[in-house]
Amino acid sequence: MNGSVAYLVTGLGCLIAVAGIVVAVVAMQRSRRGTGGRPGPVDPFRDRDADALRGDPRRLSPGDIVEIRGTSYGVRGSVLLKEGSWTWSEHLLDDAAGGQLWLSVEEDPDVIMVLWTTDPALTITPGAPSIDLDGHRYVSKEAGHARFTATGSTGLDPSGAMRYHDYRGPGKLRLSFEAYGNAAWEVARGDELHRSDVMIYPQSGPAKVG
Repeated sequence: MNGSVAYLVTGLGCLIAVAGIVVAVVAMQRSRRGTGGRPGPVDPFRDRDADALRGDPRRLSPGDIVEIRGTSYGVRGSVLLKEGSWTWSEHLLDDAAGGQLWLSVEEDPDVIMVLWTTDPALTITPGAPSIDLDGHRYVSKEAGHARFTATGSTGLDPSGAMRYHDYRGPGKLRLSFEAYGNAAWEVARGDELHRSDVMIYPQSGPAKVG
């Protein structure tokens, strides 16, 4: 009997050991699944309240209404630009008096919006490290080439290539040069906006291309 008891005890010990291994393996699998299912890191400083209350400028499209510092504009057309993995957008705005402005929107990482006024009278060209204009000095910030896709009424081809050269002035002043396709440089003066300067009213309806 002592031999039988010893055999039973040994066998029971083996079963307990095997059961422990199985439990450990299952626990590890559950732990890995749980880790894999967790959401990735999020930006704790992203201002979701502003997007909810004032509209998301990254979703702006032709037909929408934009109020900037108390003046309402209709979005006539939009241009999406891409340089490598970097993307930004520019929107052609109309006011009630028939004036036209451009609103650029980019994320770097916060949303940056600049209101642009083209100035056909300026004959300066980009390339210099700095440009003096109307008592302000603008310093070269960045230059490059990008591909674009246009929707709505922009006066541009539906798609193509463009060149740009941006300058930064004092405070929120900006100066930009753009050339689409084989066209000459166009100069625009810019004023960087605060998030509270802009209110967006999305409108329904499909956008035209061209």
